[in-house]
Amino acid sequence: MVLTFDPFREFDRLAGQMLGTPAVAGGPAVAAMPMDLYRSGDHFVLHCDLAGVDPGSVQVDVDGRVLIIRAERSARTEADVQWVRRERVTGTFERRLTIGDGLDLDKISATWQDGVLTVTIPVAEAAKPRRIEISTGAHPVIEGSAKDKAITS
Repeated sequence: MVLTFDPFREFDRLAGQMLGTPAVAGGPAVAAMPMDLYRSGDHFVLHCDLAGVDPGSVQVDVDGRVLIIRAERSARTEADVQWVRRERVTGTFERRLTIGDGLDLDKISATWQDGVLTVTIPVAEAAKPRRIEISTGAHPVIEGSAKDKAITS
């Protein structure tokens, strides 16, 4: 039997123990700001779960074609608390998403409700599908040109 050593698997396991986040097979865990992203009609909609985060600490920025979401969850500061288990990540964390061409960066909007940040990114008018009008009939003729005489004769 051949055993393979994956140093990243061990690193993920150790990081999960230290940060209180589970290691996920095939990739790092994103426990601090899980998100859903989908397209609905002419908009992309992003939902970030930010339970326990003060909405005033949340920032949504666009830098070039990168959407940056930053949030801060403060740690409890009671002096007489004795922790039994602590799994909720505290501190400042962020997500960076590259925004593709064809989205209207000037019309991005964000709302907050019940600990969920919703960011709506509309598709730019130029990128929306459109129907091309088909004209019928003869091409218009400009009178007086030599080219027109050659065509009409």
